[in-house]
Order: sequence, then structure tokens, then C-alpha cells
Amino acid sequence: MLFVTIANLPLRRRGFDWVFIVFFCWAFVSCIISDAIPTLGIVQSADSTNILAQWNYAYASVNDPLFLNPPIWMRFVTGLSAFVYAPFYVVLVYALITARNWIQLPAVIYATMIVSLTGIVVFGVEFFGEPEWRTPNPLGFLAFNLPYVLIPLLLLIRMRKPLPFTRSF
Repeated sequence: MLFVTIANLPLRRRGFDWVFIVFFCWAFVSCIISDAIPTLGIVQSADSTNILAQWNYAYASVNDPLFLNPPIWMRFVTGLSAFVYAPFYVVLVYALITARNWIQLPAVIYATMIVSLTGIVVFGVEFFGEPEWRTPNPLGFLAFNLPYVLIPLLLLIRMRKPLPFTRSF
């Protein structure tokens, strides 16, 4: 039996992977800044002594009442983001830069969770849920949150075939 090894393409030949790298570096920072606040039960208000709580309030008071006063299930969602997804982003960025094919399955699992949990459940509540949790500013909400669903969806497409770093996206 003859085995052929296919070489991974260098990052310079996988240009779109830079979009993922930049986005997931930003996502790591934004998870730490924003998702930890509601998860830990820190009150978000304009006059908070915590600057991160002030920033969250500035966003949520205009765009996202679900994020401003999260029910316990939403605190689980933000907790996943702050304490599970954020560390995964570090691993993902490393794997993207160094072309590690072992990231394929974890990336598919992650992207599926994001698209289903955030894309369906959270967006569903924001647009069709109880009136107190609906976004008063759909365009503002989408401007902030749609990339967090679309980029993982693109990652899912990127990772759909074995040996994802042997081809460009």
C-alpha cells in the first residue's frame, strides 16, 4: 500500500484564513471584555465603577436588553463564550497560523454550536421572544452580532473537508 502525503499550504497561500485569524483574535478580546460581565453577575450601568460594565451598558441599553438583564439561561450562553469559546479561540488561531489539520473537528463542533445556539436561539429571542428581551434596534444588534455567527459559519464551510489546510478557501 502506498501512502501519499499532501503538504499543507503556507499561510500566504491561504489568504482568507487571515480573516479568521483577525476575527478570532478580536473575538477572544471581546469575549473577555463583554461576556464575562453578565456571566459573573456584574451589574451593567452607566455609573458603574467597572469600565467594562459601563461599555456593556452603553451597547446593551441601546441594542440588546437580553444582554443587559440576562436570564439565567443567557448567563450560561455568555459563560460558554467567556470561559469555553475564548480559550478555544487561542487554540484555533494557533492552528490556523501553523496549519494544524487536527483543528478540523473541534472547529466544526464549535461552529455548529455557535450557529445553532447563538444564530438560532439568541437571535430568535432577540427578534421573536418576549417583548422585554426583543432588540429595540435590530440594525444595531445585527451590526454588532451578525459577524459572530457569519464568520463561524464560514469557518464551518472552510473545515468541511478533510485536511483543510491543503487547499485555499
